[in-house]
Amino acid sequence: MKRAVRRIDPTRYKRLLSRTMPVIIETEAENERMLAVIEKLMDKGESLSPEEEKLLKLLTRLVEDFEERYYHPKDASPLEVLHHLMESREVKQTHLLDVFGSKGIASEVLNGKRGISKTQARALANYFHVSADLFI
Repeated sequence: MKRAVRRIDPTRYKRLLSRTMPVIIETEAENERMLAVIEKLMDKGESLSPEEEKLLKLLTRLVEDFEERYYHPKDASPLEVLHHLMESREVKQTHLLDVFGSKGIASEVLNGKRGISKTQARALANYFHVSADLFI
């Protein structure tokens, strides 16, 4: 069953856009700013207004586009991408325990002894707000 599209109020949406000022992301600072807004919106969960849902989709697309260009050089392996994302965002192995399910699995993946599964790729994509394709 397809979810009904909720109508947005143009005035409320313009105000949100004016406050957020979304842009094509070209720097890590702009990316971090957009990620902070995304996180704030995601924290609202089901209580997002239609305007906030629309903004969240827009910001997510902008971040994905930036991170696809910036973090995924064509010759980088999924593990190299993961290490780069962790380093650039100061994420430690312990922060990813929920993604991998255990300390042992996280350690094996991060040390290259185990590949990243499709389930883990999706979880990493959600954690870092990037495309799962980066980890496959």
